[in-house]
Amino acid sequence: MSAVSSDIAADFIVEAQEILDRLGEQLVALEQSPEDRDQLNAVFRGFHTLKGGAGFLGVTAMVNLCHAAEETLGTVRAGQGQLTSAHFDAAQRSLDWLQGMLDALSNGTEPPHAPPELIAQFALESPGPGTGDRGPGKATAAPAAAASGDISDDEFENLLDSLHGAAAPGSKPLQPGPGKATAKAAAPASAPVPGPRSPVPAAKAAEVETTVRVDTRRLDDIVNLIGELVLARNRLKTLRTRIRDEELERAVGVLDVATARLQSAVMRTRMQPVGKVFSRFPKVARDVARSLQKEVELELVGAETELDRNLVEALADPLVHLVRNGIDHGIEAPGLREASGKPRSGRLRLAARQEGDYVAIEVQDDGAGIDPERLRAKAREKGLIDAEAAARLSADECLNLIFLPGFSTKAEVTDISGRGVGMDVVQSRIRELGGQIQIQSELGRGSRFLIRVPLTLAILPTLLVQAGEAVYALPLARVQEVMHAPEKTLKWFDGRPVLDRRSHTLPLLDLRGWLGLQVPPETLFTIVLLQMGDSRFGLIVDQVRGREEVVIKPLPRALRGLPGYAGATLIGDGRLAMILDVDGLRESMA
Repeated sequence: MSAVSSDIAADFIVEAQEILDRLGEQLVALEQSPEDRDQLNAVFRGFHTLKGGAGFLGVTAMVNLCHAAEETLGTVRAGQGQLTSAHFDAAQRSLDWLQGMLDALSNGTEPPHAPPELIAQFALESPGPGTGDRGPGKATAAPAAAASGDISDDEFENLLDSLHGAAAPGSKPLQPGPGKATAKAAAPASAPVPGPRSPVPAAKAAEVETTVRVDTRRLDDIVNLIGELVLARNRLKTLRTRIRDEELERAVGVLDVATARLQSAVMRTRMQPVGKVFSRFPKVARDVARSLQKEVELELVGAETELDRNLVEALADPLVHLVRNGIDHGIEAPGLREASGKPRSGRLRLAARQEGDYVAIEVQDDGAGIDPERLRAKAREKGLIDAEAAARLSADECLNLIFLPGFSTKAEVTDISGRGVGMDVVQSRIRELGGQIQIQSELGRGSRFLIRVPLTLAILPTLLVQAGEAVYALPLARVQEVMHAPEKTLKWFDGRPVLDRRSHTLPLLDLRGWLGLQVPPETLFTIVLLQMGDSRFGLIVDQVRGREEVVIKPLPRALRGLPGYAGATLIGDGRLAMILDVDGLRESMA
């Protein structure tokens, strides 16, 4: 790499990653509609921009690969050739190699060079009119070696502008440091050097410069400080009820409103559209479908839905697994689909929407569906559940067997599935994010996986409850209602209390008993109804203290890994409260 500022290299990596994410989706769209000039131009610009930035930084491995793709795309744009499936395969493979090169740059290591056969795969079958004597294989020449040379100060400034945008009016040109009279750009000779830019009026530039890049660590620090402010506000609100001073009431009221607005504004700065994750799935779906010789149409809905940046990144792996599973396990081969009266091409739908303080993401296919009886038999066969427990499971409960560690219905191990590792990891990851996952499936019609995660991991709306002398926090999104039930309305089934509620029998868990506390005799029970997927259950507590927004803190070391606990927090009176894991509580009743 050339000796350039680490800040410029870091900016290039960020922008290149965004381009790569878009290219996967654009290439799939172009393959489906080869006549779409807009998509062809967009793909060409993507590779061209990557090549220009990589050339400026002297990343010859990236320049060579992007140049091969750009040459072919440019020839097709000129009407002198056509793209084949081999070219699209090469382009998609090149994205994987370019991603590896970017990862190497991020880690400070030398990017690997793409294999010559991949670069050769970009060559067109035969030269078109006006292309000279360039035949197959000519596009594989290493372009960077022919163009290494000094560039002028004006060219250097223009290349910086292409990475950062025009400089602010009145700013001085970047001067080379001692011993660095000029920067060497390893760009191909055929790559046009941007011409001088027109001066931008100060007023116009002020209108254009509406965004600024901020290190995400600084945002995280601000969010942590907002969390501490929220805790202090909650403490003051508690003290206000004891002191009963009019001026204090007004001051705390103003602080409450200001804190809420500040919290909302800071949280919005960390929000990103889930489309950042969705953009990679057209490529994932295409690659998996081709490897399995299946035909799949991917539909993306709600890509503009916003979510905390940390959650967007954390959801990537679980969603990739669900998409791959939907194509591998769900969607049938084209011949089987036609035999059952379905279109040859299967449909996979990836959708996101906001629901209050949560975001719902669903992965739905129109494939064969999941047979609950087959899951029941497989779980027994693998020894994951005993015969008696398996017999008691309902059809919906059988679907949840796929979340058991080591469970798989695949007879053969492939690169895509069959190792018995996957869905349990997906569920664990979603729970770590404070979310839940549920399954719906119908034989012959397809399956639907629904994920619900909070908008942010920093601050959580909760319902505070008390059991004994301690206070516990329940995620408010999982609370359905709070009710009081006389002792005579409770019944017993298999030694556990249940409650008949609106034609449904709800299992009950006494939080005091679960904690190992002595349960006092009482005639009126306070019950919090909680949601877990499509089912509900009741949690018996001593009393409900009310709603409070809490800042999530890591669990104390002694409690890490224990089921039923999701985190800890400080409440308004300054005491430590444990945040309970609703799914873990329900599973403890099994």
